[in-house]
Amino acid sequence: MKKGFVQTKSVQKFISTMGSLNGRGDGVPGMALVFGEPGLGKTRTALWYTNQDGHMGSGAVFLRTKKLMTGRWLLEELVAELGEAPAWKTADLFRQAVDQLMGRPRLVMIDEVDYLAYDARVIETLRDLHDITGAPFVFIGMDRADQKLRRYRHLYDRFSEILKFKPLDKDDVKKVAAEMTDIQFDAGAIDWLTERTQGMIRQLIIALHRAERVARARGLKQITAGDLAGK
Repeated sequence: MKKGFVQTKSVQKFISTMGSLNGRGDGVPGMALVFGEPGLGKTRTALWYTNQDGHMGSGAVFLRTKKLMTGRWLLEELVAELGEAPAWKTADLFRQAVDQLMGRPRLVMIDEVDYLAYDARVIETLRDLHDITGAPFVFIGMDRADQKLRRYRHLYDRFSEILKFKPLDKDDVKKVAAEMTDIQFDAGAIDWLTERTQGMIRQLIIALHRAERVARARGLKQITAGDLAGK
């Protein structure tokens, strides 16, 4: 498998969403919600974008929440990602985060936001940081994240951008296969991959890895659906 990152349709929409968020007009809230089923590449896309943003100098930060994460723990990790040694007291941590985001505004991505969806204090703390600093925040969650967060009306009203990741279609699968491998896949093989993986990028990568092994073992330059099915 080749190393690299393929810009599928959902990835392109993600890039467009981030552009709209960063280029929003005065008075437009700077919060976005990105959600979708597991395995569609949301986290990988966010990490890729964060890395690209860092290369461009603005330095977006990425935080992955954990099941047991408290508000203080979240603030500690945010302050550390922003480049400062976390203080001991929660109030000081909040002030550190505010000072860092005011002094150097950066886009903040919060992954696995579902873990925080039932903790109103944490959710409202993130909203406070956005309101005070004006820094853009992106919440990334699973397929029902929009429903879970809708209960926080003051937060949900601030989502100026909402993007739902969708499964890969045949064009996406063909593009990923072409850019990630040196194997030729006929139309039937692309159909088989699309149906078998249900458009999940994670499953597609696994399937392409297996296809490479089949091609090497049989000396094939082109793969058919029969080859993939083991016929």
